[in-house]
Amino acid sequence: MDVVSEEPNMSVRPLRRNSEGKFSSRSLRLNNNIISDLQGLTDTLPALFTEPKRLAWLDLSFNDLSHIHPVLTELTELRVLYLHGNSVSNLSEVDKLGTLPFLHTVTLHGNAMETVQGYRGYVISAVPHLKMMDFSAVTKQERVMASIWHRGGRGLKSTKKIKED
Repeated sequence: MDVVSEEPNMSVRPLRRNSEGKFSSRSLRLNNNIISDLQGLTDTLPALFTEPKRLAWLDLSFNDLSHIHPVLTELTELRVLYLHGNSVSNLSEVDKLGTLPFLHTVTLHGNAMETVQGYRGYVISAVPHLKMMDFSAVTKQERVMASIWHRGGRGLKSTKKIKED
C-alpha cells in the first residue's frame, strides 16, 4: 500500500486540501497496517501535508514496529503518539521520545516492553512532559517517583530486551 496514492477514509468532518491536493490536517492515522519500518516517512509527509513539520498527532498503533524509529524525533510539534499494539521489546527505545518537547500523550501498551518491571516509571522519566500514558493520567506522585528512580541510576541496567518466544 502506498500512503501517498491511497485515499483516506471518510470522516465526520471533510478533509481540507489545498490546490496541490495536500491536506491541511495536523494528524495522521496509519494504524492497523503491517508497517514494520518508518523509513521514508520524512519524504511521505511533505507529499501529504501542507505543513508536514507541524504534525501533532500520529497513530501508528497495531502495526509491526519493533523499534521507535529516529524519524519520529524530527516531528518536533508532535503532541500525541500512539504506538500500542506493536512489537517493541527494548524499553530503552523510549529514550528517543524524550527529545520531543511537546509530547504529552503516548501509548505503548501491547508491546513486549510492557512486561519489564518499572515500565511505566521508566517511560515517565524518559518523556518528561507526559500527561497521559497508555490512556491513563500521569500523576504527580508517579512523576516524583520516576524522577527519584531516574536519579537513582537505575536506568538501562535494569531494562533488558525481552526474549521473544
